[in-house]
Amino acid sequence: MGLEARPSAIPPSAGESTGRPLWEHGDFLKLWTAQTISVFGDRFSELAIPLIAVLTLGATPGQMGILTAVTRAPFLLIGLFAGVWVDRLPRRPVLITGDLGRAIVLLSIPLAAVLGSLSMLHLYAVGVLVGIFTVFFDVAYQAYLPDLVHRGQLVEGNSKLEATRSLAGLAGPSVAGIVIQLVSAPLAIVLDAISFVASGGLISLIRRREGSTQRPIRGPVLLEVREGLSVVLGNPLLRSIAGCTGTSNFFSSAVFALYILFATRDLKLGPAQIGVIFSIGGVTGLIGSLMAWRVANRLGVGRTIVGASLLFGLAQVPVAAASAGTAWLLILSTMLVSFANPIYNINQVSLRQAITPHRLQGRMNATMRFLVWGTMPLGGILGGVLGASLGLRAAIAVAAAGGLLAFLWVALSPVRALRVIPDPTE
Repeated sequence: MGLEARPSAIPPSAGESTGRPLWEHGDFLKLWTAQTISVFGDRFSELAIPLIAVLTLGATPGQMGILTAVTRAPFLLIGLFAGVWVDRLPRRPVLITGDLGRAIVLLSIPLAAVLGSLSMLHLYAVGVLVGIFTVFFDVAYQAYLPDLVHRGQLVEGNSKLEATRSLAGLAGPSVAGIVIQLVSAPLAIVLDAISFVASGGLISLIRRREGSTQRPIRGPVLLEVREGLSVVLGNPLLRSIAGCTGTSNFFSSAVFALYILFATRDLKLGPAQIGVIFSIGGVTGLIGSLMAWRVANRLGVGRTIVGASLLFGLAQVPVAAASAGTAWLLILSTMLVSFANPIYNINQVSLRQAITPHRLQGRMNATMRFLVWGTMPLGGILGGVLGASLGLRAAIAVAAAGGLLAFLWVALSPVRALRVIPDPTE
């Protein structure tokens, strides 16, 4: 199933042209290739770091909750200020710095392992530092795409980026699980560090330079932070998307904080088996990425966002019911999550990018990240507390039940009535 060059879910304004197809857009192809390499490497760290904590360092549920929390804490602590700086600075150098910074920090894990000094405290520190670089990278990344491609190509661009993320999810975890089992988790992280170096190098080759209109006159930082908050909280579409995504991330982080612990200790699964489970989900993730704008064309953007968020919530429930004899429920959960996630993200991110004035893209994205990723460290802590007090299965069940409520934010908002994405307003 292919992607068309001009998706009707986000039609260009009258008199505008979407320009050359993205397959012929050299700068977009560099960004796309960089992202593909980077997310494939990420699959190694996503499995390796929790496995190091559980299998090498004997982490408790509380420690796993803290580990999940610290990796997302920077979005809560500095996310809003990052948006101000991304709107003030050229975004390409921010992306390159974010990639190279994460590579250097991640390399400290195998080095500490070789020296015999690896500890949970070290993993916490890596989580915080990688999180800081990720804050700036992600805010700049989503603000950079609308400058790189035409507004009418945002859904296509986001679909292509999400499709390769799903492809990485298809092959990456199974390869990562096998590599981790063969050479150890700390050494597998070296591959993720290399991927960040390659990504930064490709982004440095992008020729397009950002226009001077993107660098507004600087005002007080707090005033610009307030402007970013007002863009999101003052717009009923952005506000409801923030509420839905933030609620979903809060409860899914609580689930994931306990997921590896539950899979290894209760279900007796090894790294390779966990990797295969994640990879199987990549199949439906790729399907969801390719279908995202087609579903929006058929059902309307609003109904697509509502339906995908509901499906994502339902997908968490099978995890709590899984046992050693029914580990296939983890596969079912992963397949549903992987299918719903790109459909939701491609449409809601494209909506956000399209309705926000260009000069506010950085602050809008930073505010959204603050609101929707800032809940993740809190969810991780909740997962750790619930796991320690209720047990792993009961804690996952409570968190999954909470995640079912997230879709109400968009179901009861003007988002539901959107047929197509509206034009931006100042």
